[in-house]
Amino acid sequence: MSQIFKNIVYESAEGVAKITINRPPLNVLNIETLMELNKALEKARDDVGVRVIVITGFGDRAFSAGLDIKDHFPDRIETALNTFNKVFHLLASVDKPTLAIVHGFALGGGCELASGCDMIIASEKAQFGQPEISVGAMPSVATVLLPRLVGRKKAFELILTGDVIDAAEAKRIGLVNHVVPPEKLEEASKELINKLKDKSPVVVKLTRMALYQTIDLDFKGALDSVTGIYLNLLIRTEDAVEGLKAFLEKRKPQWKGK
Repeated sequence: MSQIFKNIVYESAEGVAKITINRPPLNVLNIETLMELNKALEKARDDVGVRVIVITGFGDRAFSAGLDIKDHFPDRIETALNTFNKVFHLLASVDKPTLAIVHGFALGGGCELASGCDMIIASEKAQFGQPEISVGAMPSVATVLLPRLVGRKKAFELILTGDVIDAAEAKRIGLVNHVVPPEKLEEASKELINKLKDKSPVVVKLTRMALYQTIDLDFKGALDSVTGIYLNLLIRTEDAVEGLKAFLEKRKPQWKGK
């Protein structure tokens, strides 16, 4: 199944919803594109057949070079930020793993969009950065996300200098999961997607919920929260019991997704 919007392409097949930003050459995100991205994420969230959500950009020059500069002016920025923020609320609440596949530039809002996904696979030629400060702007999402992803010191450096880093450095600081040669990007992405699809969707959903709900809690509060999810939700699912039985019986589990 595929659905073509004006600025993105939405495709759904074999349990994967693929959202491609389709504004070559740099796949800049204007307000209209962000609205379409939100609709696509809602569509993927509501489709019970979707197991993994992938976000990428058209072509090999850029994942996305960021938000349209025209949308940063005072008469448009509130709408732009509110629409952009909704993307990240959806990414956190879709209950399905999200993966950014990055090639070329991931700058500004493009870097934030990739960072907002659960995982990132990048081409060796990918570049990441938050250059907003150089044009008198602030990367609002990155100010929240980057300290959590790469630590306070590196986040301050990237955001306050606007420096652009290569894929290898992005992996070194923990922003990117895997870096592969450009010709291996599709293969590596499929390998990770298949690993995610191989797991019970309901167990993945609840484990992902535990990660998101506890990331900002103190240790005791976080552990108590995870334990509650485990005892009150996860262990009550058919898949949790099936997984345990399959292990003891030395066979592959048959997931039911409930």
